[in-house]
Amino acid sequence: MGNANEPVVNLISKPENMLKTIYTACRTCYSADYPINIYKNAVDEEKMLKLIERVIGSGHFSTIEHIQVTFAISNVSRACTHQLVRHRHMSFSQKSQRYVKEKGQFDYIIPPTVEKNPEILEKYKKFMEFTSNFYTEMTEAGIPAEDARFVLPNAAASSLVTSLNLRELIHLAHIRLCTRAQYEIRIMVKKMCEELTKEEPWLKKYLVPKCESLGYCDEDKSCGRKKTKAEFLKEPAQV
Repeated sequence: MGNANEPVVNLISKPENMLKTIYTACRTCYSADYPINIYKNAVDEEKMLKLIERVIGSGHFSTIEHIQVTFAISNVSRACTHQLVRHRHMSFSQKSQRYVKEKGQFDYIIPPTVEKNPEILEKYKKFMEFTSNFYTEMTEAGIPAEDARFVLPNAAASSLVTSLNLRELIHLAHIRLCTRAQYEIRIMVKKMCEELTKEEPWLKKYLVPKCESLGYCDEDKSCGRKKTKAEFLKEPAQV
C-alpha cells in the first residue's frame, strides 16, 4: 500500500578513528615525521580539532577525502534517488526494477502537498492502483519485469546503499539542506547527517546548508534565512 512516511536512513559503515585519520592527513602536510607516528601519537582531541578546522577553513579539502561513509536508505521515491545519483564521487547499489518483480500493489511515496488535498489524494491512490494492476497484467502476459517497469511512476519506493567521502557529504549537505531543495531529498540528507553526527558530533558545524558556510545566500531566490550575496557584498568590510 502507499505511504507518506519519511525516508529511512541508517549509517552502516565509517572509519573507526575518523578524527585521527583526518588529523594525520592534515598534519602530514606540515611535518617531517612519518604519518604512522603522527597517527599513533595523536591523543589530544582539542589539538586535532583545531588543526582540522584551520586546514578545512583554508580549502585544503583533500584531507577529508580519506574518510568514506556508507548509508542504507529505504522508503524513498525514484524521484528522490534520481536526484541523488546526479551527485559526483558517490557509489550506489540500488534495488533493481529489472530483477525485482513487483507483486501486488507496489509501495509508493505520497508528497505532503498531495496528502493535504483529499480530492487529489484519492485520485493519486487510484492512479497508483491502476498502474499496479496494469503492471501485473503485463507481467502475467509474459512481459519481462524490465519492460513492464516502464509504466512505474517516479513515486515508486526504492532502497539503496550509498557510499561517499566526507568532502562529498559536506557538499551534499550544502546543496540539499537548502530550503530550495526538494522536500524528500532534504529530509533524507538531513537524516544522513544526523546519523553520522550521532557518532561524530564535531562534524555538525560542517554538515549545514551552504548559506551557513558562506555567510550569505547565493541562490537566485532566497528564503530569507541569510542576506543575499549582493546584500552581503554591499556591507563594509570588517577590520
